[in-house]
Amino acid sequence: MRWENLTVESGGPDRHGRAADAALFGADAVTTRTFDTPEFRGITFHEVRARSVLNRVPGASRMPFEWTVNPYRGCTHACVYCFARKTHGYLDLDTGIGFDTQIVVKVNAPEVLRRQLASRRWQGDHVAMGTNVDCYQRAEGRYRLMPGIISALTEHANLFSILTKGTLILRDLDLLVRAARVTDVGISVSVGFTDTALWRTVEPGTPAPERRLDVVRTLGEHGIGCGVLMAPVVPFLSDHPAQLRETVRSIAAAGATSVTPLVLHLRPGAREWFTAWLGQHHPHLVRRYERLYAEGAYAPKWYQRRITRQVHELAQEYGIGPTRTGLARRIGPAQAPQAAQPAAVSEPTQLTLI
Repeated sequence: MRWENLTVESGGPDRHGRAADAALFGADAVTTRTFDTPEFRGITFHEVRARSVLNRVPGASRMPFEWTVNPYRGCTHACVYCFARKTHGYLDLDTGIGFDTQIVVKVNAPEVLRRQLASRRWQGDHVAMGTNVDCYQRAEGRYRLMPGIISALTEHANLFSILTKGTLILRDLDLLVRAARVTDVGISVSVGFTDTALWRTVEPGTPAPERRLDVVRTLGEHGIGCGVLMAPVVPFLSDHPAQLRETVRSIAAAGATSVTPLVLHLRPGAREWFTAWLGQHHPHLVRRYERLYAEGAYAPKWYQRRITRQVHELAQEYGIGPTRTGLARRIGPAQAPQAAQPAAVSEPTQLTLI
């Protein structure tokens, strides 16, 4: 595997003074493990000691945030549409089943992050997590990297956001409540649809949609308002008006502070894997997808606008407002967790990815 070609940044030294072409980790720092337990059978973990965990988003990106932390590469959620599949190719790993079963773990992520946050050059910018692969995938249950990461961000009162499909985030509920007392914390859960049959085939390694909505409900009960990224809306499979209505109704019933729809997009790597899945499970839709995505990775604007309008109308009907810019979730320092009031809606900075 090509560990050495993963560099900190290109185009000159980064803001922390590291050389532009310094590898994030070297081949001699990799330990490969397997675990003979039911939940990890067939999965290989490549443990690495990272030299950097704060990743700068490329300037050409359309993302509304500049920095991310991704303690894992590859994801056992095995979502057939995951845009991050292509990143496994950078390591000479397979972007199909290899992405689902070959997981890179940055075992020293908390300590490296703590060191980087303490740098005089660090300006305290927003750090987004769950923007590449899910930081609360199954591997987190064994490696427990997120408690240290959240604690490091809390110690520096550094604002951060998390996007997840994982119910394991509730393990860290106390840490999130503590963090929200000192900084802005944005939590969003991804629930694109509530169709159980579709979920079992398109997101086979994830918790069921209703369990994810339980996360939204529980966070709200503890004073941490949680938005829902309704993603992806899958053309011809989850976009019927009745399906959209049921999904938005369920999101509203869970107490979500906002709902943001995002239509499926198919970047290289994900496109090939999704198309193979589609041919196996819904062969009659292959030609329709070829026409709908003929211009590239994204569905046509007219289709995206139609879905967005329908979801926003349903959200209004069920009493969910759109996410408003400039408001942050915060729990006041004088409030105990059980007495915390539902917090305001946060910026949608992490809601444009999955």
